[in-house]
Amino acid sequence: MLENQQKLIHTFGALADLGQEVAHKQNFQEMIRTSLHLVLGSLAIMRGGVARYSRFGHELNMLVMRGLGDNFPLSLSLCYEDERQFLANGLAPIEVKHAQVLPFVQIYDRSFESKKIELVIPLIIRDELVGVIFLGEKATGEPFTGYDKDIICAMARHIGVGIAQRNLMAELERRAEENRHLYEDLRTTYKDTVKAFAAAIDCKDKYTEGHSERVGKYTEIIAGELGWDNDHVEGAAIAGYLHDVGKLVVDRNIINSPTRITASENAQLSKHPTVGYEILLPIHHPYADVPLAAKYHHERLDGRGYPDGLHDREIPFIAKIVNLADSFDAMTTDRPYKRRRKSEEVIEDMHRNSGKQFAPELVTAFCRAMLKELTNERKEKRFRKILGKDYLEADKIVPLLKNVLNARNATSPLTFVAAE
Repeated sequence: MLENQQKLIHTFGALADLGQEVAHKQNFQEMIRTSLHLVLGSLAIMRGGVARYSRFGHELNMLVMRGLGDNFPLSLSLCYEDERQFLANGLAPIEVKHAQVLPFVQIYDRSFESKKIELVIPLIIRDELVGVIFLGEKATGEPFTGYDKDIICAMARHIGVGIAQRNLMAELERRAEENRHLYEDLRTTYKDTVKAFAAAIDCKDKYTEGHSERVGKYTEIIAGELGWDNDHVEGAAIAGYLHDVGKLVVDRNIINSPTRITASENAQLSKHPTVGYEILLPIHHPYADVPLAAKYHHERLDGRGYPDGLHDREIPFIAKIVNLADSFDAMTTDRPYKRRRKSEEVIEDMHRNSGKQFAPELVTAFCRAMLKELTNERKEKRFRKILGKDYLEADKIVPLLKNVLNARNATSPLTFVAAE
């Protein structure tokens, strides 16, 4: 009676330890190893191993072994009949000597016999085979009793749950990775479609080919300099690429006029922001502000813009960014009726119109980004790639940019940009 009580206490202790091991162990391999040791130690079993089932390869892959030696198979194939029998048997020990009908036992009989494997316990969790435990003889040489097998089943269930949990986590990670790749593919497709659409818009205007792409790149620079995260920077770029989509409905002769257009032609052209908004609004964009940028990118802080004559805070912030990028590109590219302006004049124009047409903080960000490139603080030559390496002469531009930035900031020692 006392001996049985001690066995019961020992069993409950082993089960408690195993439950803790499965619940809290972060390292899966270590959890399986410790679990096997607890099973073997609780009943003084000489040797054993735990295998994980791969339903794709229809095989058992050994996770951990103790006392089985180097020549025990690390991978054991299962046929359909083996799987069917295991599932029919459930989570209960199978005595190898009584299971010769199983193809699995017939194939690996020599290995089982040489290592004195007496029990095979299929790990069935929620009607699914997740693994198998192999157990050798007891140290006493006594046969396994019904009580022993009950203990083994209870402990095997813990191990099976641990493997099933690991499988579930692996599957979730795999699906998350698949979803991530799918999202990236969709995102790339969306960006490529936007760029192709922008190219189609610009093809209508032979004089400003590449305008939408350049505006997209400038808005990306400004948003990046503002410290926006990658998703918002990308959204700003998309808004820049699509800002002129409304020009698709404007007469090609007006867009390509070699001279200044008439008042009636200008009225038609001035409709393109509203038309662009109507085109983009029904589309489900990842970035909600894209239609707003198309509609309001010709608004000015002083209320003299179009189509609605909005003032400062009434104008969506993304539209202010696109407005600056759009104006900068207009000033730095050749148009049918005028050549592009010198870089010094463009910077002075942005400074002069800050607070009137352009948002001051955006002029600051734009100039700061350009200064960083020209002083090699930023290695990527984004402005030079767009404008040409000879357009921005550092000797002339750097002092001008510093003066503009000093005029925009409080001239304290903390904010002053050294002009030398």
